[in-house]
Amino acid sequence: MKPLGVIIAGGQSRRFNDNSQHSDKFLTPFGKTTLLGQIIRRAQQQIPDLILNVNGDVSRVRSFGLDVISDDLSDAGPLGGIHAAMTAAKARGYSHIISFSSDSPFFPDDYVARLLAQNDVRIAIAKSGEKAHPVMGIFEVSLLDDLKAYLASGERRVMWWVRQHPHKEVVWDNENPDPFFNINNRQDLAKAEKYL
Repeated sequence: MKPLGVIIAGGQSRRFNDNSQHSDKFLTPFGKTTLLGQIIRRAQQQIPDLILNVNGDVSRVRSFGLDVISDDLSDAGPLGGIHAAMTAAKARGYSHIISFSSDSPFFPDDYVARLLAQNDVRIAIAKSGEKAHPVMGIFEVSLLDDLKAYLASGERRVMWWVRQHPHKEVVWDNENPDPFFNINNRQDLAKAEKYL
């Protein structure tokens, strides 16, 4: 396996922002850096090749020093970022992508290693407790055309696409906080800051 890491940060942060403001959730201050800075630091400890999927003005993330890709398809949700990452990975000669959600700052230290160990399936996604996290996973780049056709059909649901292929759910249990704690709103951010 030759994996390319990608941080999926192409969303519009609708649940994070109230009606009076709009800001990129991933650029929110978090600890000594930002939410994105925290995720980059943790990801780079596990995988050497890492890119960032962001839509809109890329100048706002240039200071992080990663190659930036944007979605090829509009309004495709997280799968749009996965599709863009697969396209970039294929062009660069990678066999797989390993994705990181831009709002899950506590993913485990063995996240990449355990995903890479799942070499008998085409997709492996993280799971904690009873909840699957389909934007956190490893995806075989050879699925690119299949994903493109799925998105062209109008579908956007990540798990529906995952379930169409041989896949595994890699379980992390007995963790507090949840290693895949997801920051959706400002109340979640306050909880995450306490965990940090």
